[in-house]
Amino acid sequence: MSNIWMAAAIIAIGIIAAWGVARLFRWLGNKADLTESEFDDILVLSFGKPIVVGILLFSFFLALGYIDIPENYAWILESKYLHALYIFLGAWVVSIFVQNFVALYGRWMAEKTESDFDDKIVHILEVTSRYIIWFIAILIVLSYLEIDITPLLAAGGIFGIAIALAAQDLISNFFGGALIVVDKPFSVGDRVMIEGNLGDVVSIGPRSSRIMTLDYQLLTIPNSTIANSIVTNYAMPDIKLKIKLPVSVAYGSDVAQVKKILFEICDHAVAHSTYILDDPRPNVYFLEFGPSSLDFMIVLWAKKFNMSWEIKDWINTEIDRRFAEEGIEIPFPQMDVHLRE
Repeated sequence: MSNIWMAAAIIAIGIIAAWGVARLFRWLGNKADLTESEFDDILVLSFGKPIVVGILLFSFFLALGYIDIPENYAWILESKYLHALYIFLGAWVVSIFVQNFVALYGRWMAEKTESDFDDKIVHILEVTSRYIIWFIAILIVLSYLEIDITPLLAAGGIFGIAIALAAQDLISNFFGGALIVVDKPFSVGDRVMIEGNLGDVVSIGPRSSRIMTLDYQLLTIPNSTIANSIVTNYAMPDIKLKIKLPVSVAYGSDVAQVKKILFEICDHAVAHSTYILDDPRPNVYFLEFGPSSLDFMIVLWAKKFNMSWEIKDWINTEIDRRFAEEGIEIPFPQMDVHLRE
């Protein structure tokens, strides 16, 4: 009877000790909340519950030594099973620490980007790290208990190969998306050209990215395709866009007068248009003597990459008006036919 009382006393002491440790970690958690660093919060959260559970398990294991256990269940008292439980507790500590560390600092880094894809990656890393840690812990415990894990490893390898082959495209697109997040060739809202497709980036997902074309057609492009393509980003390194407008006049036109008029058009556009920058200043170049025209080039800068059509419309309308007022001829293709008698 005394043995039963001893076992009960040990269990009671273990419960009191676990309660005291729980109160201690609650106090430490309140202190950690007062600090600027989040690392101490992660440490308290990681060790609190596992230590409490470990104290309870150890007290129950000691108490079992004072109880008459049937021979069929005597193996419970072997120390290797207690050590296996401690391995699981250690895996619990590491799992909580890694998961919270990834969640805290991963999301802190993800908040610095406009895309929500990196938030999804952080969540996937949280779940993946937890399963990997527990899988390793199970393998260690099985090996410690002298259970052959070779068939398990072989089955896991075959299963992993089968999954990898079946999800080859999904995996390649996922890692392509990860490369987009890390390399940052574009962000949501940027205007890009990918494989001849011009549009604005709407979203960046784990498998694909979506682009809204200028015709308001939604394109879904696999991330693996983007990772292996040349991407032209019109919003980087900044959002302004260089625009070139060719202008041709007929032979016999006064070149100095044409350049003067084109400069006046550009200056007027800068002063009265909301689309064009004054720095860099617009410029006009006389490029070449064409087959049937004198060819000029206007170079100006749009305030934003999506204003090119508005600028071309504004400038071309002014060129047509001014050339008509000044009597400058805009050439057009024509053919002279000479008949011999």
